[in-house]
Amino acid sequence: MEAFARTGEAIRATSSKLEKMRLLGEYFAGLDDETLPLAAVYFAARPFADRDQRKLNLGYAVIRNAVCDIAQVDEEALGESYMRHSDVGDVIEEVLQGHTHPQPTSLREVHETFVRIYEQRTVKKKTEALRELLDRLTPREAKYIGKILTGDLRIGLRAGLVEEGIAKAFGAPLADVSWASMLTGDLGEVAVLARRRELRSARLRLMHPLQFMLASPEEDAAAIMRRVGGEAWVEDKYDGIRGQLHKEGDRVVLYSRDLNEVTAAFPEVVAAAEAVPHDVLLDGELLAFKDGVVLPFFELQHRLGRKVVSAQLLAEVPVIFVAFDLLYLDGRNLLTEPLRERRRLLEALNLPSPFMLAYLIRALDATELDRIFEGARLRNNEGLMVKDPESRYTPGRRGLGWLKLKKALATLDVVVTGVEVGHGKRRNVLSDYTFAVYDEAGDRLVAFRGSSRSGRTRRCGRSIPWPTWRECTAPSRASACSWWSRPRPKGKPAPAPGTRHGCARRRSGRRPG
Repeated sequence: MEAFARTGEAIRATSSKLEKMRLLGEYFAGLDDETLPLAAVYFAARPFADRDQRKLNLGYAVIRNAVCDIAQVDEEALGESYMRHSDVGDVIEEVLQGHTHPQPTSLREVHETFVRIYEQRTVKKKTEALRELLDRLTPREAKYIGKILTGDLRIGLRAGLVEEGIAKAFGAPLADVSWASMLTGDLGEVAVLARRRELRSARLRLMHPLQFMLASPEEDAAAIMRRVGGEAWVEDKYDGIRGQLHKEGDRVVLYSRDLNEVTAAFPEVVAAAEAVPHDVLLDGELLAFKDGVVLPFFELQHRLGRKVVSAQLLAEVPVIFVAFDLLYLDGRNLLTEPLRERRRLLEALNLPSPFMLAYLIRALDATELDRIFEGARLRNNEGLMVKDPESRYTPGRRGLGWLKLKKALATLDVVVTGVEVGHGKRRNVLSDYTFAVYDEAGDRLVAFRGSSRSGRTRRCGRSIPWPTWRECTAPSRASACSWWSRPRPKGKPAPAPGTRHGCARRRSGRRPG
């Protein structure tokens, strides 16, 4: 663990991408086959590989309690440290200085502790296991445990750079590393395959979630048509849950966008899939759908997280699976096939209800695309998905083969009544805002929570500096992460299409298929 933390600090200290790759490559090259896969996964800020369905379910309270217990400090002291750093890992390092009892600890021992935490069913037992691990580490090592547990190392190392580090370590083509990573969803396995010169043996496997292909946002129809060429395939953007359905033999498994299994929550979809006489991997959208109308998203939320769905709930909130892509068919990997061929094969499956196919419209110019967009808005859908019919499916990638057309609707006069302090590199600017709007009928301000960030730039509104906010507001109360005030500054954020005041989803009347 000491070498992992030392490498992490060196990577954090440099802004050079080439130097980051060199440091990571040298570290990976010096590891044995047992440690290498763990290190690769941990540098992606994951306790387990993406395809691994084990989740630690470790909230901030568990981390806080373990750290406070070791350092013998209260929550207020931890909060003060957080206000200085806005990073859980850095807080752990500062607070634990001089309070742990370091012992040499291998990544294998860290992994065993993560497994133990996963197996514990009570918060108390999870806290005890984490406390024992942190107590045997140096504060710097403990910092990286915190970063892994919170899912962000904040050292300027995204997953793509980990792939480049693997390629650098073992002299492998980066394209082969990336392809194997997309297929397996396990950077640890990819690292071992790269060392053994076996990257091309990686195969798409059913019953292991595949990273979803993502769409790049765009507001201009003309720009979209330039990117996709002379023909665009257009689908309404539905307000549901992205779903991935794996069917092999008699077994059916559903995964959500975060790669968690959600099979139990949608038994009617599973039952229909069992009747399909093919092994398939479908990409699509789960929607609450009743009497020919898509129900509001919050209705669909009633189905989430359930191990058993009652007959009453099945009747009140029936669900459909709107399929828009086919990635695997009877042993054939379709990822490299053009969308045009994947759609042809999807249509030939003749999927039973409650499956539907995404309604597909072809556009040949920007004027036609704008007209289709206006139709989608009249149907109260969020916008459009615009796809190049020749595009390949690239798991986990946000390329130009799929584009998302959404436009701001209008502006609102608001006052800002509360803010969240930014995290990591954004610790000197503000993040999520609590706004208030004027209710003329009641002559009062009504607050709502929203995010004033652009999907394109991911900047927080105007990225108001934290010191400036404190100078122009009169604070009423504050916490480690939040600052509340009597309203004075105001702005005009644009609500996202398909939302009510930027925070509540609208009912969709669009019938898919």
